[in-house]
Amino acid sequence: MPGRYGMISLRRIGIFALLALAPPPAAFAAAEDDFLAGRSNACVHCSLPGVPLKRRDLTAADLTGANLKGAVFHRAKLNRAKFDDADLTEANLNKAELTNASLVRAKLKGALFYEADLTGADLTGADLSGAKMGKARLVRAKLDGVAMAESVLTGARLDDASLTGVDLSGSNLVDASLRRADLEGVNLDGAGLVNAALRQARLKGAKLTEADLYGADLSGADLSGADLSGARLTSADLTDAKLDGAKLSGTLMPDGTVHE
Repeated sequence: MPGRYGMISLRRIGIFALLALAPPPAAFAAAEDDFLAGRSNACVHCSLPGVPLKRRDLTAADLTGANLKGAVFHRAKLNRAKFDDADLTEANLNKAELTNASLVRAKLKGALFYEADLTGADLTGADLSGAKMGKARLVRAKLDGVAMAESVLTGARLDDASLTGVDLSGSNLVDASLRRADLEGVNLDGAGLVNAALRQARLKGAKLTEADLYGADLSGADLSGADLSGARLTSADLTDAKLDGAKLSGTLMPDGTVHE
């Protein structure tokens, strides 16, 4: 068994081995140059904050762990691209094509996704706090465990999407479509869901206190155990909705009465 100094030597050897395996700075610079010049679609762990990539075809690009803060991907083709663990804080992805893209654990705080197509995209564990996603298409997208407080999803399409345990408190989902979406345990406290389509959505145990569901379509939705205290359900459609164990204290019901 090595003594104290032997252990230190072993640690030093381990550190040197890791340093030897790490790509030199020149290799990163070369990868960034090749990516920017269009010679390569891979730039893992690159640092390209604010980079302009408007309308670029980056189909299946690998940008895992890259620093892309404030980058511009307006109308870029990013189908099947990998952005796992990447930093896209306040990036511009308006009207970008991101079908089946992977953005697992990506930092997307304040990012712009207006009319972006994220059909089938995987955003599990990503931070979308304050993101602006008006009219974005997120059909069948995976958003489990995502932080999305104060997000703008006006008119967005989230049909058949999975949003279990998501924080959407204070978000704007006016005219959004969430048909058959899995929203179990979602936090929609204070969210705006006026005229939202939630037909057959799964909202078991969801938090909807003070949420505005005026004119929302909740027909066939499962609201078992949901907290709707103080919510507004005026003109909402609750046909065949499940409300077993739901909290309705102070809730404004579809007929205009206040539930006691």
